[in-house]
Amino acid sequence: MKKIALSLILGVFALGVSSAQEIDFGVKGGVNFAKLTGDNVEDADGRTGFHVGLTGEYMFNDTFGLQGEVVYSTQGLQTEDEILGQNVEQVLKLDYINVPVLAKFYIADSGFSIDAGPQIGFLVSDKYEVNGENVDDELNAETIDLSAGGGVAYKFKEGTSLEGFNISARYMIGLSNVYKDNDTFGDDVTNSNLQVSLGYKF
Repeated sequence: MKKIALSLILGVFALGVSSAQEIDFGVKGGVNFAKLTGDNVEDADGRTGFHVGLTGEYMFNDTFGLQGEVVYSTQGLQTEDEILGQNVEQVLKLDYINVPVLAKFYIADSGFSIDAGPQIGFLVSDKYEVNGENVDDELNAETIDLSAGGGVAYKFKEGTSLEGFNISARYMIGLSNVYKDNDTFGDDVTNSNLQVSLGYKF
């Protein structure tokens, strides 16, 4: 699975190098509603975070294109429990550089598209905090995270006051375990993330 994801990303990069003048580059940012799924974390809440990064879209024709991104994304989970009469807030902060490669299927000339594809994430930060203080700066999360998913997007049309802007909503679900041999969170934990984004293409 890792080899497939890497091959797709390298293929899009090669396409970009050879056809850079035909790619619409842009920026994006927005909010994450991220969480982990697994037996040991089923009662935990998700972590609300953010994402920000760069995008590039290559159109093969009027209705089909590919979009690659490089996005910094804050993910993880949080819990709040009462222990010995005191509220204890625990936050697991997993931050990634995510590189999704999405096929975009545009619906006629409406500006709407349906997006789907794989994503590879590179771990940047792995912290565990209790009541705002670091308990462990390194929980040995896996350095590579694989996921796949999709969503919908809308690109404002040329000639309008919002030309260049786009909005999107996307859900990515993990395909690989976040941890191995971890007594705190278990070995069956995977990422999931709902993103709502605002973007601009130059």
